[in-house]
Amino acid sequence: MHAMQYEFTLPADYDMGVVRSRVVRVAHLLDDWDGLGIKTYLMRERGVHGSPVNQYGPFYLWNTVEGMNRFLWGGAFQGPVDDFGRPAVRQWTGLAYEEGEAGASAPGFAVRRRLPVPRGAEDLAAFMADAVAETGRLAAADGAVPAAAAVDTRAWELVHFSLWKHDRPKAGGDLFRVLHLSAPGRDRLPRGRQW
Repeated sequence: MHAMQYEFTLPADYDMGVVRSRVVRVAHLLDDWDGLGIKTYLMRERGVHGSPVNQYGPFYLWNTVEGMNRFLWGGAFQGPVDDFGRPAVRQWTGLAYEEGEAGASAPGFAVRRRLPVPRGAEDLAAFMADAVAETGRLAAADGAVPAAAAVDTRAWELVHFSLWKHDRPKAGGDLFRVLHLSAPGRDRLPRGRQW
């Protein structure tokens, strides 16, 4: 599993209806994308649910690098680049994935929490095992749809990502509204610890 996200932070007075309309127009294009586990079309609005910014920030869980590369270099990624400019694309290697207790529910919200792997964490296996355990805890919480953890070993950054059916998630981090979920390979995302 590979995780990926890019974000477009928009002006404070930006009409976020433009983002909503764009998602309605294009989201179905990834509903059957080969190699994609999950794509969540995410949005934060300044002043709503504590967000300090207007932001569009899709988050992906990929089953294959080929599917991710076909998205990035095969033309589909050119759409958001044309609409908003070319963003930095973060990528993380998968650590864990679990279906949530509300796995059959449509997610309304997502939480993304990024944190550094501390320099003092010399036992990396133990640190990553704790991240796996946190993924299981999140997935077992009331309202959790799925939960995942991944790490960027260049920046030594851990990301926890979870989807929720309500706006009161049992997770801390940046809260996003889910505008659409494309999940053609969700059933093929590997469960549990990924090493």
